[in-house]
Amino acid sequence: MSHSYILQVKAIPMDITAHFAFSRRPDFLAALILAVSPISSSWPEPSTYHCPRAVTAPVIDGRIDDVSWGKAEWSAEFIDITGDPSKKPYRSTRMKMMWDEDFFYVGAELSEPHIWATIRKRDSVIFHDNDFEVFVDPDGDNHRYAELEINAFGTEWDLLLVKPYRDGGPAVTDWNMAGLKTAVDVEGTINDPSDLDTGWTVEIAIPWAVFDSITNINLPPNIGDCWRVNFSRVQWKTRIEEGKYIKEKRAGDNWVWSAQGIVDMHQPERWGIVCFKGEEETESGKNIAESLFLPERKRLMECYHAQKQFRKAEKQWAQSMAELQSFVGQRLGDEIHIRGTLAGFTAWIELNDSLRISVYDDSRIVVHSP
Repeated sequence: MSHSYILQVKAIPMDITAHFAFSRRPDFLAALILAVSPISSSWPEPSTYHCPRAVTAPVIDGRIDDVSWGKAEWSAEFIDITGDPSKKPYRSTRMKMMWDEDFFYVGAELSEPHIWATIRKRDSVIFHDNDFEVFVDPDGDNHRYAELEINAFGTEWDLLLVKPYRDGGPAVTDWNMAGLKTAVDVEGTINDPSDLDTGWTVEIAIPWAVFDSITNINLPPNIGDCWRVNFSRVQWKTRIEEGKYIKEKRAGDNWVWSAQGIVDMHQPERWGIVCFKGEEETESGKNIAESLFLPERKRLMECYHAQKQFRKAEKQWAQSMAELQSFVGQRLGDEIHIRGTLAGFTAWIELNDSLRISVYDDSRIVVHSP
């Protein structure tokens, strides 16, 4: 089944580049990091979550106190995007998930003694405020994935990434999550520095139909299916002047559920893994690493990054693994095959006689028959 999913590509405001510098990319930053470090460096193991099926649908009011939420476990506390334990977040953040026939539910809890927000217009650049962000790539191919951002006012920004920014994007900001339900509950007061707040909670319900426009996999998912998902909290430093919060100009912090190992949320192959389970199950019933071919995906993405380095230096793609491994000075895997052309390259691993996993020059990963 094919889907039409791009209606209009709206230019992203230029002033968001400051955010990309600490939590997105940009390309020159990613290239710099790759140029001075081994291809496989700082690649943390993905966090995993077994997402229970809800017995009853929660009321989306921002309060994560419905009985149905009791079945969903809280995640571990969010960590710095790099995974560096020395950069421990100074605010607590955690989330939980569940699902039913109609929605994918997310609940998040953000501690904050000084709650502030400025943006009230939908589809604005929400991360200019402190925010909570959701990233979902249902089929795990690194392309056509959804992003949702929300601030303490409950202002939303939903967008579709056709492919990661490192591969040219674009971000489709006119794409909307039709039927999306969100709510925020604030324990304290917004924009009042005279008191101390407790924090804010976010409740989100994303209809499965939203993902129908970006993937061909089962919707709702089958029990045991696993998706690539991650969450981010953008946190800016503030000071108080004349009874108002003033945001510092320096770059903010980026705290996540599953460490990226690099200051860039838009590397979907590094996101966490959410596996959907039934009402009574305690596990998804699958070996996650084997069912998603995680070791093979990692080796292929290392090959992809090495090829990008090679092309930047040599103005062409490497034609063999021997040539590529000699260039980067490290072993990438003898089981990887490469086919390069002037236009691009394909690298692949034969999983068995009838199954192959491939990565292309735009970082798209596909599991298919040879």
